[in-house]
Amino acid sequence: MILKFISSLSEIDVAQFKRLQNDSYPFLKYEFLSALEQSKSVCSETGWQVKHLVVWENQALIGFMPLYLKNHSYGEYVFDFQWANAYHQSGLQYYPKLLSAIPFTPCTGSRIVLIKDNSEVIKKMMFNKIIEETNKLEVSSFHYLFPNNESYPFTESEDSDNNLMKRLGMQYHWFNQNYQDFDDFLNICKAKSRKNIKRERRAFVDSKISIQMVEGAQIDESLWQQFYSFYCATYAKRSGNYGYLNESFFQMLGKSMPSSIIMAVAEIDNKPIAISLFFKDKNTLYGRYWGCEQEIEFLHFELCYYQGIEYCIKNGLKRFDAGAQGEHKISRGFKPIETTSYHWIKDHRFRDAIGTFLDQETDFVFSSIEQLSKKLPFK
Repeated sequence: MILKFISSLSEIDVAQFKRLQNDSYPFLKYEFLSALEQSKSVCSETGWQVKHLVVWENQALIGFMPLYLKNHSYGEYVFDFQWANAYHQSGLQYYPKLLSAIPFTPCTGSRIVLIKDNSEVIKKMMFNKIIEETNKLEVSSFHYLFPNNESYPFTESEDSDNNLMKRLGMQYHWFNQNYQDFDDFLNICKAKSRKNIKRERRAFVDSKISIQMVEGAQIDESLWQQFYSFYCATYAKRSGNYGYLNESFFQMLGKSMPSSIIMAVAEIDNKPIAISLFFKDKNTLYGRYWGCEQEIEFLHFELCYYQGIEYCIKNGLKRFDAGAQGEHKISRGFKPIETTSYHWIKDHRFRDAIGTFLDQETDFVFSSIEQLSKKLPFK
C-alpha cells in the first residue's frame, strides 16, 4: 500500500476514481474537483495549491482525500483569521497551512473516498501521513473542514499527538418531515409565521415575474452566462470583487454533471432578472449562489428558500442546506444545527491556546443553538 501526494487531479485515472466508494454527494465528484482545477479557480495563483492525498494498492487507486496548500484563509467558511493574527504578532508564520476541504463550499459531506473494507485503518493511515507531511513542511497546521461523521476515524478518547481538535460551527438547514406539499409544511407553522410566509410568496402570484425551476441539460450556455453575470454583480456589491469562481468553472459543470444541478430562474417578458443555483444528491438540496439584475422585495426569499423547499417536498429530498450563515432563515423554517471541523496545530503553545479558545467557543455555539431554536416558527 502506497500513500502519496499529487499536484493535480489529472494524475488520477477517471475510471479508477469513480470506482471508489462514494455516495451521490456532488462536491467530491471527479467532475466538480476537476472543473475547479481546469478552470484555474483553484491553483497556486489563487492560493489553493493542489496537494491531494491518494492511496494505491497493487497499482489500483483505493483512497482519495482533497488537500490543498493554502497561503490565505479565504473561501473556507471556518474562520481562523484571529489565529493567523496571533501567529504574526508573535513573529511566526501561520501561512502556508494544509487544508482538506471542498473549495468555496461549506457543505458537510464526504471528505475521504475508499474502496477497501478495512476503511477505518486506512483513514487513520491517511491522517497520520498528513501530520507527518505537516511536520516535514514549513507549514503551521492542518485543517479538516465540514466532514461528515464517516470521514473522521478518531474518537475523542484516543490520546495522541496526531489528534485533531474539534471545532463546532452553526448553519441553518430545513428538514422534510414527509410533507405532501408546501401547504402541509405551512400547517405546522404558527399562525403569525404562516401568514408572513404566505405574504412574501403572494408577491409572485399573478405577477409580471414568472419563476421556474430549470434542471440539468435544460440549463443552456446562455443561461449559464446570465447566471454568471448575476453572480459577479452580487459579489461586487458585497465585497468589491468578482467572486472566487470564474465562468469557465460553471460552464464545465453544466456539461459534465448536469444531473446534479438546478436553477431557480425569475423572468420578466422571458428575460432572466434573477437566478439561484442549487446542487443536489439523493437526499439533500444545496443552495449555493444567487444573483439578480434588480432588487425586488421578497425575490431573494422566493428563489433561494421557498422554491428550494417546494423542490425538496416534490422530489422527496430530506434536507435543504441553503448555505452558510443567515439568522433570517429561522423564521422560514430552517433549524440551527452544528457543523464540525478539525484542526491540528504544530506549535504546542498555540495548540494549547487554541484548544482553550475552542472550549469557550463550543459553549457559545451550544448556547446559540439553544436560544435560536426557540425562534423557530413551528407550533
